[in-house]
Amino acid sequence: MTPPDCDIENQPGVAIRSQDNPAVGVTLCDRFSFDQDSVHYAVELRAPGLTARVEEVVAWSWDSDLAPFLEELAADFRGWDGERCWQTHDGDLTVSAAFRPGGHVGLTWTVRPWPDAAGGWCASVTTWLEAGEQMASLASDVRHFLADDL
Repeated sequence: MTPPDCDIENQPGVAIRSQDNPAVGVTLCDRFSFDQDSVHYAVELRAPGLTARVEEVVAWSWDSDLAPFLEELAADFRGWDGERCWQTHDGDLTVSAAFRPGGHVGLTWTVRPWPDAAGGWCASVTTWLEAGEQMASLASDVRHFLADDL
């Protein structure tokens, strides 16, 4: 994908920009880990009139992470019916995918910090990518970002 732009100290990150509107994007950044069981990172959403950030999304080693979900979407570059969804164990990040004729995938990224708290909030943006190479590149970038050897 593109180099991270929330990264002011050259820390690893992944920036996703919508093919339809480059002002719409998602950035995974500020990765850290306390132990071998989890990786913590921030998720930023951007769109005209919207900026939202969740400081601490957690990917657990025992849970299915985002990379395999994206790899599965890339492998199905010819398309699928309906919507496919993935979310973190805590429910603070959800990604849903829809295939559009012409070989494009819409990824709707929803952040919802403290999903069980009263008065919480959520925000969503949809990025459109090519079903083949762009999805495969995104899956690879996310896998590298979440790897525990950074």
